[in-house]
Amino acid sequence: MFNVLLIGNGAREHAIAEAVVQSGHKPKLFSFMKANNPGIASLSQKIHIGSYSDLAAVKAYAKECRIDFAIIGPEDPLNNGVVDALKEIGVPAVGPTKNLARLETSKSFTRDLVRKYNIPGNPKFRIFTSMEGIKEFLDELDGIVVKPDGLTGGKGVMVQGDHFQTKEEALAYCKQVLTEHPSVIIDERLEGEEFSLQCLCDGKTVVVTPPVQDHKRRFVDDKGPNTGGMGSYSCEDHALPFMTQREVTEGLAITQKVAEAIYKETGEYYKGVMYGGFIITKSGVKLLEYNARFGDPEAMNTLPLLKTDFVDVCKAIIDGTLDTLNMEFEKKATVCKYAVPKGYGLPKDHPDAQSTSARVEIGNVGEARLYYASVDKREDGLYMSTSRAIGVVGIADTLSEAERIAENAMSAIKGPIDHRPDIGTEPLINRRILHMQQIGR
Repeated sequence: MFNVLLIGNGAREHAIAEAVVQSGHKPKLFSFMKANNPGIASLSQKIHIGSYSDLAAVKAYAKECRIDFAIIGPEDPLNNGVVDALKEIGVPAVGPTKNLARLETSKSFTRDLVRKYNIPGNPKFRIFTSMEGIKEFLDELDGIVVKPDGLTGGKGVMVQGDHFQTKEEALAYCKQVLTEHPSVIIDERLEGEEFSLQCLCDGKTVVVTPPVQDHKRRFVDDKGPNTGGMGSYSCEDHALPFMTQREVTEGLAITQKVAEAIYKETGEYYKGVMYGGFIITKSGVKLLEYNARFGDPEAMNTLPLLKTDFVDVCKAIIDGTLDTLNMEFEKKATVCKYAVPKGYGLPKDHPDAQSTSARVEIGNVGEARLYYASVDKREDGLYMSTSRAIGVVGIADTLSEAERIAENAMSAIKGPIDHRPDIGTEPLINRRILHMQQIGR
């Protein structure tokens, strides 16, 4: 029997907690959270509320609970070096050390690594630590993407045509980024469709999970500001409607080469999730960025489909034996939709921006699964914060049925909430397919 420590408090971690407790090993789950997630708390033997930067508290809790191994959910504790801290007391973790978490925390590290080891997938890019030379490089590009070098909660990337129009606006944003971050990365804008490919890595072996498409934009038809993700879907054939298995293989091959390159560069094996954000262009699969953990919402699309015992998966990652494990996922489609406060992602002066910290009531959600994100359970009920509140997931044999289950469940959540009703629907999927046809792939 294992004592497992989970660090994190979002819907992604709720899905991880569910996968842990469903293990045939009958593990005991202990959770360290910065806020009390009632879903995770209900699955845990014991919880501790504390800061992800308080590494002494994490270590003390791990010792007290006699933890066998830890699973790190979000990027902040990885960036704080929680894996290194746990290693000091003999507790291994599913998650990279602070040095290797640079795969996510430093976009310049990843771009340079891919370039140095001649791995395919990099767009045209340059990294700047000052404004010198930026204007000249912008003039070389047809389309511009500006990225801060560091963690931005999935909301720092600005794309020409979506977030700004002119090169002057791009210059102004670069200037702003350089006041807050050590460097700024400028990529050429790529035309195509994006997909998330979450891979599991033990340092030597990389195993792929079903690809997922996330929806960052706040409103229907991909309008409005970027968010942490309003929802996502995956398909029963473990591809996506606008892609083939060839592109899944391309994304996996890039990730395998990156895992090898990390070891060559650092002498250290990467153990955890390597989640690549990729885009399919007319010239093949290109790498947008890596995350060093499961996606949120993408974890809710993949973990519920996992047929292999999740504790066995975690142990194989830690022990370096992923090559001996037969990883299986159900051949089902999934649709995840996030219930958010109406004010989520809106400027403070917007009329709906005050809908946060309101109470929500959950009725009969039918066959759907619920994963709590940023909610507060009080004596008189469940309250939202300013962030995403509840992930609603439909799972079925077809995408249309999974979407119906998720949408029906969403109507059972009462309160000043909003969501993206178009995620997983046929019109939106058809637009993605048409887009790929138009760019000539």
